[in-house]
Order: sequence, then C-alpha cells, then structure tokens
Amino acid sequence: MSGNSFGKAFVVTTWGESHGRGLGVVIDGCPPRLPLTESDIQEELDRRRPRAASSTPRREPDKVEILSGIFEERTTGTPIALLIYNKDVDSKAYRTIKDTFRPGHGDITYLEKYGIRDHRGGGRASGRETVARVAAGAVAKRALDQEGIKVKAYTLELAGIRAQRVDLEAVDENAFFAPDPDAANGMTEKIKEIKASGNSAGGIVEVVAQGCPPGLGEPVFDKLDADLAKALMSIGAVKAVEIGVGLEAARLMGSQCNDEITPEGFVTNRAGGILAGISNGDDIVVRAAVKPIPSIEIEQQTIDVHRRPTTISVKGRHDVSAIPRIVPVCEAMVRLVILDHLLRQRTLG
Repeated sequence: MSGNSFGKAFVVTTWGESHGRGLGVVIDGCPPRLPLTESDIQEELDRRRPRAASSTPRREPDKVEILSGIFEERTTGTPIALLIYNKDVDSKAYRTIKDTFRPGHGDITYLEKYGIRDHRGGGRASGRETVARVAAGAVAKRALDQEGIKVKAYTLELAGIRAQRVDLEAVDENAFFAPDPDAANGMTEKIKEIKASGNSAGGIVEVVAQGCPPGLGEPVFDKLDADLAKALMSIGAVKAVEIGVGLEAARLMGSQCNDEITPEGFVTNRAGGILAGISNGDDIVVRAAVKPIPSIEIEQQTIDVHRRPTTISVKGRHDVSAIPRIVPVCEAMVRLVILDHLLRQRTLG
C-alpha cells in the first residue's frame, strides 16, 4: 500500500510534488447528479493561497482543471480527476542544500525509506501537496451542502496569541482566519516580529461541523473521532489532535466530563459531538496543533547525506507559519471524513 489514498466510500488519491509539473487528485465514490463546476473548487483553492504576512512569497494561481467525472456541470458518478499546474516554481535555493538534511523536515526519513528523494521544496512531503486535498474537500463540500452539514475551521491560536471569542462571521474577514478580530491584529504584529528574526511559529486550528446527523462512525477501529484524528494527523504540520475537551479530559472528574442528557438533548458538549466513536448529533469539535514551519534562516546543526556534521540556514520562499493556509486544509480533511462516513452509513439502510 502506498498511503496516497484516503477514505472507503468517498476515496481520494492525491499525486504530485512541490516543484513538479503539477498536482492533482482522483476522487472515486462521489454521488452522481451533484452540481459542480470549476468555480466551486476554485473558491476553496483561493482561500488556501498566500494571504497573510506569515505566507510564502511564492505565488501560484492554483487554477483547477476538471479532467473527468463531470457532464453538463453535474457529477456522473464516475471518478473525478482534478489537475492544478505548478506555475511559479523556483528551485535555485535548494541546489546548495540538496545534500544536506533540513532539521524538522522529512528529507532524512524519505531517503531512508526510498533511497531517493526530491530535494526541491520537499517534493511530496511539501505543504504544497495539500492543494489537492483542498480540491477534493471542495467536492465534498458540495455534497455536504445538500445535507445541510456545514464545516468551518478557524485559527484559535497563533504564536501564543489566542482568540478570546469565537465569532464565525469574523473568520473570513481577516488574513489569519481568526474568529476574534482583536486576536487577528495581535497575530499580525507577532508574525512580523518572528519573520524579521528569521524564525517560524505554530498554532492551533479548531474545526466545527454543524448539522451532522447522529449515527456516523463505525465500532472499534473506524470510529469517527479516530478517522478525524488520522485525517488531520496526515497533514504534515499537524502534531496533535483533540476532540471536544481533548487533553483537559484527563484532568476532570467524571461528573465534570460527562455530558448530561435531557429530553431536549445534551446539556454540554465536552465530548465534541462524538460518543463511542459515533456522532451524537451535537456539533463536532476538533482541534489540530500545528508545528512551526521547519525551514528557517536561523543556523542549525545537521548532517549531510554522507553523515558528516554541518550547519544549515534555509533560504528560499517559505511560510513563517502554516497558519493561515492550513486552515482550509483542516476544513477539507474534516469534510472528507464526514462525507465518507455519511455514505458508509447509508449502505446500512
């Protein structure tokens, strides 16, 4: 198994590298007769493009082309193939470090696994791979819209600046997808400082799915929360995932952690909308901890391909933080999981 496919009923397979000719995705299992155009997909891809001071100077148009699976602006039920060409590739900065392992990157592990690696921008391990995920997530969004299921991601925290309130209407009104305009202003100033120092920063993305019906998720190994965790952890920069109260559950008493039930529903939502791996009808709440971008100008110790000690200062065009560009990626991955389980549940009927 190559590990390039995700899902069981709604299956996506991504391909392509950061500095290759292009990237894309093949989607199998999409329901037929779903209204879908390139503009529907382009809208989501545009949200992933650089938009903040933390983002790379690389300017890819990310224009999507639909190659198959659509006829007269509706899905046919056959595999959908989407293509995004790379148009702004500049590999010069990587030539001088092609034999040097960058700390925090997959350079060393890719070489250990395959005996060969694409040093240009990280190849397949680059965050650029996520453009294909967002394209697939845009297709899933159209399907979920038909079901009244809405998925919204936002920046809960960046470089130690945390949103103090969550206003979903404010998320798309600032460059960091923050639900708190005051926090967004603080993030802007903090990122400028970090960028000037040659360093990078991490943060936390929270995703909320509203309107998800109860009953989604499979017993034991295919629990809904397990698949959500896998989906988000499959994003290169994500190092931890929480559902509901997450790690805080370890510090609570049972009486504090349980969501009491009334005829009107659950009193609280500490479970994050999932019990025993199955959705309970409440909002699904999941958070992803995003590590700092490893490509930094600050000099670090490392080794080369001959295992000789050396130092490295990474130049080139890099994000200061994966946030905010990772926000639409997290959103897409949650959509893929929910739609996959929705389609799987319907086979039981």
